[in-house]
Amino acid sequence: MRYFIHLAYNGTNYCGWQTQPELPTVQLTLEQALTMLLRHPIAIVGCGRTDTGVHASDFYAHFDYPDNTEAAPLDTGQLTFKLNSFLPADIAIFSIFPVKDNAHARFDATARTYQYHVSDRRLPFCQGLYSRIYFHPDIDLMNRAAEILMEYDDFTSFAKLHTQVKTNICHLTHARWETEDEQWVFTIRSNRFLRNMVRSVTGTLLDVGRGKLSLDGLRHIIESKNRCSAGVSMPPQGLFLTKVEYPWDKICNS
Repeated sequence: MRYFIHLAYNGTNYCGWQTQPELPTVQLTLEQALTMLLRHPIAIVGCGRTDTGVHASDFYAHFDYPDNTEAAPLDTGQLTFKLNSFLPADIAIFSIFPVKDNAHARFDATARTYQYHVSDRRLPFCQGLYSRIYFHPDIDLMNRAAEILMEYDDFTSFAKLHTQVKTNICHLTHARWETEDEQWVFTIRSNRFLRNMVRSVTGTLLDVGRGKLSLDGLRHIIESKNRCSAGVSMPPQGLFLTKVEYPWDKICNS
């Protein structure tokens, strides 16, 4: 039987979501905990692959657990409680629930939302959760630049080089900067994202906000389809995966 896990994590102490040899990852930590608690080998598939140091306040993964064992049916409420007692404090399990056998945490997701947090101030209580910048950006100008992003769907210029994706087409439905307390937060929503895309888009928009790049220059970068022409990739600690959307009526058991 297949189950979805709804969770969140602070990525500071992990080398990303996906398991890597001899490195601490969220996936490995969760698989080891489930395998021990269920006394059955558990493999987990996540809704995406966050990089080293990137956080997720909304993340889904799925795993299979045989329903033909002699053990009692899986008590998802009790398993959630036990996982939260066993896992490190930087991983939180919100819920575990059964889904249809063909439901897939990654391929069934219809949209994802990321946020990137920056500030030009030292924020001691937000260390590891934002990126420090050393200028005061023009938010209005960056939002004009974000509107230009929405006119395009080929984001080759912001994709990590030498990956094996079949297409660099992404359909953006939201891109906007907002002021939140002492930080500026960039929110972007799309049906899919390329590796490193949000961090490189954010760096490029900040170049616009500090006057290093014009709006016409941004268009040129997008249309060039050349990663080398775009801005720098921002550090990972300011990036959060904040929402993953699914057609719940199609993947959940009735």
